[in-house]
Amino acid sequence: MKGKMDCFGLTDAGKERQVNEDQFLIADLNKSMLIRQTSLSHETHTRLFGGSQGHLFLVADGMGGQAGGKRASGLAVGALTRYLLNTMPWFFRLEESRESDLADELKSALEECQRSIESAAAADPEYRQMGTTLTMSYLLWPRLYVVHVGDSRCYLLRGGHLHQVTHDHTIAQRLVDQGTLAAEEVEGSHLSHLLWNCLGGGTHELSPDVFKADLQLGDILLLCTDGLSKCVPEGEITAHLQSGRSAQETCQALIDAANARGGPDNITVVVVRFVEGVEEPMHAHESAAVAVETGMPQPVAH
Repeated sequence: MKGKMDCFGLTDAGKERQVNEDQFLIADLNKSMLIRQTSLSHETHTRLFGGSQGHLFLVADGMGGQAGGKRASGLAVGALTRYLLNTMPWFFRLEESRESDLADELKSALEECQRSIESAAAADPEYRQMGTTLTMSYLLWPRLYVVHVGDSRCYLLRGGHLHQVTHDHTIAQRLVDQGTLAAEEVEGSHLSHLLWNCLGGGTHELSPDVFKADLQLGDILLLCTDGLSKCVPEGEITAHLQSGRSAQETCQALIDAANARGGPDNITVVVVRFVEGVEEPMHAHESAAVAVETGMPQPVAH
């Protein structure tokens, strides 16, 4: 199955914050070869690239003071990209029978981010409470894996329905899960701003979630920080995603919608549209072009 992937990311400080502590990343993962010397026509130190092996999308929302939050989210993104590059074979050989291994690798990637933030915090007491959320999606068409800590979100729009893939790691949501707080009370609760699970933040505990989905052409993926999800109702988010605009135009519309409601926090969005077309296939090799299931994302067993 072939199609086009239209993706774009955008971040904005919002109307009330002086510093933007959010980060985002969109990347294609490739195999490459650096030719140092050859008798062939290639120039010395030429780097050759294979076809795209997968796609990476992530958002991170830093906390712990303006300087600390920005540093924590930056450290997390840097540590994650280095880890993925060093464990690339795991992400090129996705097999149904080894999903638990992949889930372990995704969790290990976040543990590496945790160690990076903890090390920086230990070296400078000014940053001892810095931390960050992180929501990352890895795609090897049609399979999507999402690893997540915090309250940044991943959404999947299919058939006009917006499905929240991730589960917020806030104190308020935990109370809802336990049945001691009504879901409609979350929005007005100060506990909706307190995280029990994040990278850093002065705690050594880390409990990342991993989810899996099989995508279809026509799906739209959205990753965002809570500067969007806490300001813009899901109905309006759905309308923007269904507008037929490009990923770039949709990102700008979502940022504008959050700022129109006061923009009290940094706002970061990544939009990925999977559309019909005849351009490069979204899968890296034919074995990845398996039948697409229609089910919504599910946690990966561990």
